[in-house]
Amino acid sequence: MTDPRTFDPRDPACKSPYGAVPSGTAVHLTVRPLRAWGFSHVTLSARFEGQDNRTVRLELAWSGLDLERDCYSGTLDVGDYVGLIWYTFHMEGLDGRWAELGEYQLTVYDDREQVPTWFGEGVTYQIFPDRFRRLRIPDPKGMIGGRTVHTGWYEEPVYLPDEHGEVRNRDFFGGSLNGVRDKLGYLKGLGVDTIYFCPIFEAPENHRYGTGDYEKIDPMLGTNEDFRQLCDEAHALGMHIMLDGVFNHTGFVSRYFNGDGSYDTGVPGAAQSPDSPYRKWYNFIHWPDQYDSWWGIYSLPAVNESEPAYVDYMIRDENSIVRRWLKAGADGWRLDVADELPDTFVHALHEAVRETKPDGVVIGEVWEDGSNKIAYGVRRKHILGGHCDGLMNYPFRNSLIEFLLGKDARFFQEAMEGLRANYPPFAYYSAMNALGTHDTARILTLLGVGSPCLEYTKSWRADYRMTPEQLARGMELLRLGALVLYTFPGSPTVYYGDEAGMEGFEDPFNRRPYPWGRENGDLIRWFTRMGQLRHRYAALRKGAITYEKADGHVLAYRRTWEKETVLVAVNTGDQAVTLDLPWPARDVLSGEVLPAPGTRALTAQLPPRTGRVLIPITRFQG
Repeated sequence: MTDPRTFDPRDPACKSPYGAVPSGTAVHLTVRPLRAWGFSHVTLSARFEGQDNRTVRLELAWSGLDLERDCYSGTLDVGDYVGLIWYTFHMEGLDGRWAELGEYQLTVYDDREQVPTWFGEGVTYQIFPDRFRRLRIPDPKGMIGGRTVHTGWYEEPVYLPDEHGEVRNRDFFGGSLNGVRDKLGYLKGLGVDTIYFCPIFEAPENHRYGTGDYEKIDPMLGTNEDFRQLCDEAHALGMHIMLDGVFNHTGFVSRYFNGDGSYDTGVPGAAQSPDSPYRKWYNFIHWPDQYDSWWGIYSLPAVNESEPAYVDYMIRDENSIVRRWLKAGADGWRLDVADELPDTFVHALHEAVRETKPDGVVIGEVWEDGSNKIAYGVRRKHILGGHCDGLMNYPFRNSLIEFLLGKDARFFQEAMEGLRANYPPFAYYSAMNALGTHDTARILTLLGVGSPCLEYTKSWRADYRMTPEQLARGMELLRLGALVLYTFPGSPTVYYGDEAGMEGFEDPFNRRPYPWGRENGDLIRWFTRMGQLRHRYAALRKGAITYEKADGHVLAYRRTWEKETVLVAVNTGDQAVTLDLPWPARDVLSGEVLPAPGTRALTAQLPPRTGRVLIPITRFQG
C-alpha cells in the first residue's frame, strides 16, 4: 500500500531531511493515518540491504494530531552505514486490523569527499571525433583496420553489410584533433565549458570503442602532442576536456589481443600465445578462437577487470592509462558501460583520478536510475561516494522527449523528483543531461517525425529527410527542449551538430559529419543564447528546484540560489495558456514586463510551443 497523504517520503512533514542522506544522519519520520482508521500502533521496519538485509524495527510514538489524522513519529539513525535502506510501516489497530506502507528507498551515501562542481555547473559539448572537423583528407595507408576515407565530407556513412554480412565501421571521414582546435573559438562562443570526446585512442573502427592502443592517439586524429596542445588551448579559454574511458573491453585488433596479428610490437597478444603477458586479461573458453566478448561481438573481446596486471596498467601504476592522460591535460573520464565494470574497479579508478588531478571528475554511462541499479545480479554503488561523481541522465532525456511529444508534464515532474529523492546532491547536480548522444537518433528528427521509425527498413531511414512541416515542428520543440536542458540541474550536454540542425535516425545516421557552411543559424543563435543564460544566472547552474506547475502541456519550475530566483515556463501545446505568476516579472527572452501594464491579474500568457525565463522585478524597475 502507498498513500501519499499518510506518508510521502518527499514531504518534509513526513521525512526529514529530504532525499538521500549522508552516513551518520538521523532521519526523522512521521506517518499520518486517518484517525477514523483506528490504528493505534505504527512500527517502522528498516532493511539495511548492504548489511545482509539486517532489519531494524522501531515503534513510532504518537506525536499529536494533524486535523483528522493521527501522527506517529520516530527517528532512524543510519549510523556509519553506506548503501540503500528499504523501509516499510506496519499500522495496526486494537481490533487486529492492519495495513502496511512501502517499501520506500533511502539512499545513504559517503560525503567525506568534496565533489568538484565545474562539470555539473558547466555546459558540455560531445564530439564524435571522426565527424566534427577535418582540415585535410588523410591517407589511411599504414593505419590499422583496413580503413577507407570518404573524399566528400557530405557523403553518407557506410551502413550496409559487406560481402561477409558485417557492418565493419571502417569508413572514415578524417575529423581530427587539430580540426577541433580550429573550432575552439566557435565552441567558446556557444558557451561550452567542457568538451567530452568519444574515444580518441588508436582503434580500427571509426567509433574507436574497440581500443587498439590506449597509449596512442589514433593517427588519423593526430598525435599525442596534438592532444596536449588541444588541452592547453582549451584550458586557456576556460574549457575542460573529458575523455571516454572504454575499460570493459578492447579491440580484437589491438596490441593486447592482436587477433589478426596487425600489431608487431615484439610482445605477443593474448590470441597469439598462451604465454602472452595479456593472456590473463581475457577469458578464453577455447583458446584462441572462443572468448568472452562485449554482448557477443567478436571484435570487442571483454577483459577481466579484476586481473591485477590489467588494473595496474589501467589505474594503479604511476604512469597508468588513467593517470597519464590526466597528466597530458585531460580533466576527467566518462566511463563507457559503467554497469559492466566492477565497483572495486570504478572505486580504484576514482581514487587514481583524484590523486592525479584533485579536481578531476568521473562520469558513468548508466541508462536508468543509477541509485538502485542492479547489473549482473549486483546492486551497484555508482553514486554512493567514491565511485562516479555523476551519471549520464537518460531518464531526463526520455522523460523530456515524452513531454515534448505530448505526454502530461506531471510524468516528467514525477520522474525527475524520483531522481532528486534518490540521488545524493553531488550526483544530481553533476548529471550529464542530454537530448541526444552518439547512441540515440538525432533529437531534431525524433521531435519532428515523432518516432525512430524502426518499422521501416534501414535504407529507408538512411534516405529519409524531414518534410518542411516536420522540420518546423521539430525546430519549435527543440527550442523548448533546449530551454529546459539549459535551465535544469546538471550539465546541459549538446551532441555535436544538434545545435546546427543535424538530422538522422540511429547509428550511423546520427554520426554524419558536422554541416560546416550549412548550419541552421537560427538554431545556433538559440543554443548560444541558452548558454549565455546559464552563465549569467547562478540559480540556473546550482540553484534548488521547485515546481510551480506540471499539468498537461505546461511545465514551470523555479530555480533559486541565495537571493536569486529564475522561473522557467514552457508550453508544448497548440493552444495558448495562462500562467499564474508569483510576482511581477521580466521575461529575459522577450524583454516583456509581466503582467502587462494596466493588467490587474498577476498572470502571463504562454503562446503555443513557446517558453519564458522570468526574473522578479520591483515596480521601480523599468
